[in-house]
Amino acid sequence: MAMLEVKDLKVYYGMIQAIKGISFEVNEGEVIALIGANGAGKTTTLQTITGMIAPKSGAILFEGQDITKVPGHKIVAMGMAHVPEGRRVFAELSVFENLKLGAYTRKDKTEVAETLERVYRSFPRLKERKNQSAGTLSGGEQQMLAMGRALMSRPRIILMDEPSMGLSPIFVEEIFHIIQEISASGTTVLLVEQNAKKALSIANRAYVLETGNIVLSGDAKALMNDESIKKAYLGE
Repeated sequence: MAMLEVKDLKVYYGMIQAIKGISFEVNEGEVIALIGANGAGKTTTLQTITGMIAPKSGAILFEGQDITKVPGHKIVAMGMAHVPEGRRVFAELSVFENLKLGAYTRKDKTEVAETLERVYRSFPRLKERKNQSAGTLSGGEQQMLAMGRALMSRPRIILMDEPSMGLSPIFVEEIFHIIQEISASGTTVLLVEQNAKKALSIANRAYVLETGNIVLSGDAKALMNDESIKKAYLGE
């Protein structure tokens, strides 16, 4: 059984159909890349999976349980975290306060403190800046904070939306290295990313989304060598 199953999902914005009956699955321990051009429906897909948008039809199963109509906060408590596009940190709050908010569904204070230390080990920069307000961090540091905040809920699967967007090449390398570390620690990853080359380089499998449809899927390394993918997404 797949950890996450999306079945014939259809999503509308008013009269406009954004997602046109897509189906895919994510197995435990995988890094899955969802790639496609702007407006393909990638962000909408993640927002629907995590309960932020209600689908018109179709089903979303998480560890065998139907979560299609489950509200977002309950989905977090079930073990799914979402790192949104644009980071969405709470600018006025400190780094520490942002991280603590990520653990709002958890009750055991000792376990939360242990997770916080783990996050600080993964992101030493956040520990250095824990008392700084999040709005004063650089773009790359805010991305690290958004990822750290999601990890505070101790998710079994983490959904990341454009983690490299707007970052310098050095931060892009660092962020992708961290994604690999998150995967190696046992957390499953569903990655939406415009930098298709980087996404395919760390993914096990990938799905290509075009105007609300999945047009191609398969082994990530094989897709990297696919001529149509090279031309459309890899700038080759």
